[in-house]
Amino acid sequence: MSNDEIFAAAYREHYWAVSRYVARRLDGRTDEVEEVVAEVFTVAWRRRADLPATPLPWLYGVARNCLANAVRGYGRRRRLVDRLGNDETARGRQIVDSPDAETPGAWVHEALARLSAKDQEVLRLTAWEELGVDDLAVALGCGTRAASMRLHRARRRLRAEIDRIRPTTASKERSHG
Repeated sequence: MSNDEIFAAAYREHYWAVSRYVARRLDGRTDEVEEVVAEVFTVAWRRRADLPATPLPWLYGVARNCLANAVRGYGRRRRLVDRLGNDETARGRQIVDSPDAETPGAWVHEALARLSAKDQEVLRLTAWEELGVDDLAVALGCGTRAASMRLHRARRRLRAEIDRIRPTTASKERSHG
């Protein structure tokens, strides 16, 4: 197969997975999702000769970089609107989860939100994108041992945050498990 055919196959097979990956991280800003996904596949097209045999983890790595650019751009736009004095638009949508929220499991989201962006991404890649350690390493651009260690540490920090938010529930679950 030519590089163009390999790219076309990767696009057909992985477009929706990349779209879901981006959408989950942009939290409902659908106008930006399409832009970021388009950028991911633009990069993939330019680098189609470099596409690996299993392109999805590589595409997630490209998406991470494109998302970082989009988030920086979003922050710049927000600061500009702030300077222009339109506070309501600048603040945008704010979601506040608490352990007492009515949404089941909202405290898990709060615990996750308390972690660093890097820890959040490692956990999301394994939970939401269902990547194993080998594919996680590709998506993060590091070795398998480093990816495994980052995942272990992120899980440990998440557990600590959960214990801070829900100490009685977490200790009861551990005593039964």
